[in-house]
Amino acid sequence: MLKTLRRYWDIIRRPSLHYSLGFLTIGGFIGGIVFWGGFNTAMEATNTEVFCTGCHEMRDNVFAELKTTIHYTNRSGVRAICSNCHVPHNWTDKMARKMQASKEVWGKIFGTIATQEKFRDKRLELAQHEWARLKSNDSLECRNCHQFESMDFTRQSVRAQNMHSTYLASKEKTCIDCHKGIAHRLPFIPPGDAPTDTPGQAVPRAPDAARSP
Repeated sequence: MLKTLRRYWDIIRRPSLHYSLGFLTIGGFIGGIVFWGGFNTAMEATNTEVFCTGCHEMRDNVFAELKTTIHYTNRSGVRAICSNCHVPHNWTDKMARKMQASKEVWGKIFGTIATQEKFRDKRLELAQHEWARLKSNDSLECRNCHQFESMDFTRQSVRAQNMHSTYLASKEKTCIDCHKGIAHRLPFIPPGDAPTDTPGQAVPRAPDAARSP
């Protein structure tokens, strides 16, 4: 057994002594394709709605809220799933987001939001992290579907027309500034901590407002 392991170790350590350059090149190319295919498949699997709602923390809280919104069911039948809004589409930003999200595994292990009470206590902090992320990337995930250049202002309310033609056109504001709580309920925000960059947005003023079904 030890001899066999030593022989394989010698091959791994100095493969050029045992195999031709052509074999190593072709083998490396095939191995790279297999590795990339497996890696990409695994990454895409973590973007599915089934994966995101596989734990009760997401399924029983934020996903249940999403089901009541226009992003889940609407007249055109176009549905936004978790990764559409929470994972960048371009590869480099996606990988950075995946590495950042790996911290959530620890939260699952230690039960950080294992109950609805824990989730409610942590909700504002979680929301603020996501608001800050979308603010910093100019609401990139929103803009993957909603293009300012393609908006038909004549089919918008007067208030929406004013907001979009003023704040969005000048880039003074970005989508998340005014559309917090668009897919999930807003958390309770203590007096004095309410966002100042959301003109006209109604923010819950008491814990009961955020916890009511």
